Amino acid sequence: MVLRFLPALSVAGLLAVLTAAPAVAADRPEGIWLDHDQRGAVLIASCGAGLCGTVVWVREDAGRQACGLQVIGDLRQVATGVWDNGWILDPEVGEKFDVELTLRADGTLQVLGYLGVKSLSETFEWRRAPADLELCADAATGAASRQAAATPTK
Repeated sequence: MVLRFLPALSVAGLLAVLTAAPAVAADRPEGIWLDHDQRGAVLIASCGAGLCGTVVWVREDAGRQACGLQVIGDLRQVATGVWDNGWILDPEVGEKFDVELTLRADGTLQVLGYLGVKSLSETFEWRRAPADLELCADAATGAASRQAAATPTK
């Protein structure tokens, strides 16, 4: 598809097209994110045809029972950097809500929890977790194996 447009591109334009290719992966929210109050961290990863999220770290005073708990599921990409039509679990109240994730230009993740319609929503900002975050002993391996099992093989 790019080849059709090559005659019309200048050298600068061609370089822009070629260097923009790696940005496609940057529009995905996979990775470990600290929640809005930094009491927990969620690993967001591919899960079947969408994305799932599992708790992989909790602050000492937040209680360890949430480690390994799936708190996000069924997210599908609806636009560049935007994932929607999934659910998020609030472990404190034990309720699921609809959720939309949006990667912002500043590298944060906007988490919009809503009840059916987005006008009934609450928005949070999550930040990438530091690389040296000490994960729950079994949460990271358990999350990875659960997500691998849910991913269809080719």
